[in-house]
Amino acid sequence: MQTTFTIPTDGQGLYEFTRQVARWVEGDGLLTLFVRHTSASLLIQENADPEVKSDLRAFFHRLVPPTTDPSMSYLTHTYEGPDDMPAHIKAALLPVSLSIPVQGGRMALGTWQGIYLFEHRSAPHQRQVVAHLG
Repeated sequence: MQTTFTIPTDGQGLYEFTRQVARWVEGDGLLTLFVRHTSASLLIQENADPEVKSDLRAFFHRLVPPTTDPSMSYLTHTYEGPDDMPAHIKAALLPVSLSIPVQGGRMALGTWQGIYLFEHRSAPHQRQVVAHLG
């Protein structure tokens, strides 16, 4: 069973799409999610306190700032904007695929766990996440 989820983003941040996936899964198996982009990632993260999302975004911005930051002057891939190469670095550090067991038609996520697309670019995008349940 396969499908593709389209996740609209309006800039950098974490976008939860747990409910969309939950409506799609059925039966038992292993769910694999894969983001089809080189400047976004996938995360399983807490979905109760919104400060977790803002703190993660702030941490990764501090860890990998835009190319306009003097600490990033060594980067040469800058022609697609100051957020592009940092987005690729973040996507290299974070997962681009996830595996989640499905039991009795439900994902085996913990109480406070949600599935997120982590958008690393500043501009809005339509991100695609391919899902496979087998």
